[in-house]
Amino acid sequence: MAWSIEEIPDQSGRTILVTGANSGIGLEASSVLAARGAHVILGCRDPLKGEAAQRQITGSTEVLRIDVSSLASVREAAECLAGRAIDVLVNNAGIMATPHEVSVDGHELQFATNVLGPFALTSLLLGHVTDRVVWLSSVMHRGARLDLADPSFRHHRYNAWRAYSATKLADLMLAYELQRRLTLAQSSVRSYAAHPGYAQTGLQRHNPALGWPVLHQLETLLKVAQSADAGAWPILYAATAPDLPPGCYVGPSGFGELSGPPRIVGSSPASHDRDTQRTLWAMCEGLTGTSPGLPG
Repeated sequence: MAWSIEEIPDQSGRTILVTGANSGIGLEASSVLAARGAHVILGCRDPLKGEAAQRQITGSTEVLRIDVSSLASVREAAECLAGRAIDVLVNNAGIMATPHEVSVDGHELQFATNVLGPFALTSLLLGHVTDRVVWLSSVMHRGARLDLADPSFRHHRYNAWRAYSATKLADLMLAYELQRRLTLAQSSVRSYAAHPGYAQTGLQRHNPALGWPVLHQLETLLKVAQSADAGAWPILYAATAPDLPPGCYVGPSGFGELSGPPRIVGSSPASHDRDTQRTLWAMCEGLTGTSPGLPG
């Protein structure tokens, strides 16, 4: 039988941090988690937008300023949470196929936002996480090429979609590598990855082939995209399912994993390359100056 949000266990007494919580699937996931009794920390780059989102949610919430494209902002957010237990960390915040831009730390912006920021946040908070970490990947990780010699496109011509796909492959590999290290450490904390399929959110607004309003209308007319609330289902499943096997990847169950109730899905052969996982992990440690302190 297909999973539904009614199956989410009571989350009372649990604290869940969701980054990118003021819009799209982050807002939808936060709303459901708060309605199920969790105290949800809304990680948002713009506190005013976070407060506006907070007013839309019924339940216990707080707003935490965090810009995951900035390592200084990530560190400040982690310091604000010092000493607090976080049951679940959901690394949802991200950008997709944006024009070329460099982060405040000098990295290509998608790589900084989608990979380095979530890695740093996970590293800084992992000692306080009691249950699980959820990383957001994408169906576009399939066919992606991760160039660890030039992740910020300093020596190659920038391609927005290639850069995005590479970051989502990297997120998936970091989720797998974190679980491997947690297992070695005999930790009860679990690492999961999830992807929303194709959901109607603001991420698509940078599509270079079509204007955002036109693309949104085509999505609706052709029914190729699911709603943001349905796009949040895989995140909710990965964040709350009590018996989910450690280290698995969750996505929609429909055709092409574009829509439908969540289930455990497979991932590309490249995502399981252990040597690349380790190299990527070490690179992220070096570029962020953070480390979860788990066995290698």
